[in-house]
Amino acid sequence: MINFLFLSAKIVEKIEMRFDPEEVIEEFEALTKEAGKIQEETLKKILEENGGTGYLQQWGLNGRTDSESFKDCVPLVTHKDLEPYIQRIADGDLSPVLTGKPITTISLSSGTTQGRPKFVPFNDELMESTMQIFKTSFAFRNREFPIENGKALQFIYSSKQFKTKGGLAAGTATTNVYRNAHFKKTMKAMQTPCCSPDEVIFGPDFHQSLYCHLLCGLIFCDDVQVISSTFAHSIVHAFRTFEQVWEELVSDIREGVLSSRVTVPSMRSAMLKLLKHDPEKADTIYNKFLGLSNWYGLIPVLFPNARYIYGIMTGSMEPYLKKLRHYAGELPLLSADYGSSEGWIGANVNPKLPPELVTYAVLPNIGYFEFIPLRGNLDGLEPTPVGLAEVKRGEEYEIVVTNFAGLYRYRLGDVVKIKGFHNATPELQFICRRNLLLSINIDKNTEKDLQLAVEEAARHLVREMLEVVDFTSHVNFETDPGHYVVFWELSGEASDETLQECCNCLDKSFVDAGYVGSRKAKVIGPLELRVVKRGTFHKILDHFVGLGGAVSQFKTPRCVGQNNSRLLQILCYDVVKSYFSTAYC
Repeated sequence: MINFLFLSAKIVEKIEMRFDPEEVIEEFEALTKEAGKIQEETLKKILEENGGTGYLQQWGLNGRTDSESFKDCVPLVTHKDLEPYIQRIADGDLSPVLTGKPITTISLSSGTTQGRPKFVPFNDELMESTMQIFKTSFAFRNREFPIENGKALQFIYSSKQFKTKGGLAAGTATTNVYRNAHFKKTMKAMQTPCCSPDEVIFGPDFHQSLYCHLLCGLIFCDDVQVISSTFAHSIVHAFRTFEQVWEELVSDIREGVLSSRVTVPSMRSAMLKLLKHDPEKADTIYNKFLGLSNWYGLIPVLFPNARYIYGIMTGSMEPYLKKLRHYAGELPLLSADYGSSEGWIGANVNPKLPPELVTYAVLPNIGYFEFIPLRGNLDGLEPTPVGLAEVKRGEEYEIVVTNFAGLYRYRLGDVVKIKGFHNATPELQFICRRNLLLSINIDKNTEKDLQLAVEEAARHLVREMLEVVDFTSHVNFETDPGHYVVFWELSGEASDETLQECCNCLDKSFVDAGYVGSRKAKVIGPLELRVVKRGTFHKILDHFVGLGGAVSQFKTPRCVGQNNSRLLQILCYDVVKSYFSTAYC
């Protein structure tokens, strides 16, 4: 009998200087053919290692490790339920609170939705699953888009780590990964080392880090084979910045002198070791720009040997795809894997699928997964969660995670659709966050509904050659009746007539029956479109970074609630124009 947990462990124990993609794929195929069995083995291992913890003991498992006992005894939870236990760990409680082995590191979620980051336990097992996900997806990508002996232009940034009250290291999930020696060894083994030095990645000022990332990209422009970041937003932001500073970057290369905007001593020292006086390269780069039209195809022009652009491009990142495709030209966009600050779920093993259609094959050995059907029971009660082997093609579910880092039956809050199966493991398509985004009465509009409404309304900007740079929303309960507010930052100034059309279109594009009915009955007021100054969303990014967040982990919040008062203040202060819909008058 094959021990599949032992087999899976081999994936993260490769010889550091040798990486065989086909061997990784072979092991992945073996794991996924017995997905149901491996799930049971994985749960058993989690419970054997952590059954003596204070959290699990209170539920009366009494040493049982089977899935039925686990589901009968241990309740479904959210982060709010586990927060007191995690806080005890962060405060220095050395007893086995959530895990048998001590937790030494805390990850911070992005915090862009609730206005403050969540604490999440991070340990070696999560790091191993991260590397397994990276290696698996890379192996499948490399089949379709082979790279070798190249470099990656990675727009990655580390936030500051700090010590909790109990002395644990705390930082964003991405920071914890980037600071781990295993990450750099894995990237080197996959022949895609970052072209920027550590001093840039871990620099204290992300504006300076971004400038240096761009400069490193130009220095190694012929070696760059991959352009990537955690999120698509970071790549778009990088090349929007490039439009503003490209002449200064070229001048640095021409003169061999680093711009005075880079003031951090360690960063300057590291960059000066790379920067050489090279007027010929500067002329070559400069002349390339003369042939560009509105920066279309900028990335392949700059990096002629690039094979693809890589990052998370689903969910709240989809609005940036249009601009990213503009910069990418014909270069393929490959969506990265599916996970969260709490841990990983699946790998993209079908890299040729466009981001809008991407699916993720669940790795059955990195956690125990349950799925809550979204089709409600006739009695009105929430449906019972089903196991990984019980999901049905075409159905939508909310994911529940149990992992090696102390999360048990944890509701992730993500809605996914089962698009098919890779052997016996499901392939998921991310749909949306389950929590409602906009709701006043009986209306229910999600992040996806907002995105579709913005895309439809933005079509009216085309005739003025403008675009929506970024957007968010807010429910205004201070008026009677309450109404939706949508904030737009535009690439230029639009006419009042066009913006009024956009406002009306936004209102009509929310097609949820509860919203339409409530608007017609005047129990929801006219939608309001507020246009903000250029750079407003950059201020939001600066605010997020100022709170200790990492740019790599930043996601524009698509709905700003009253509890996020500082972001609401930034947005409202920068409003330059406001329009109310006349769509239902």
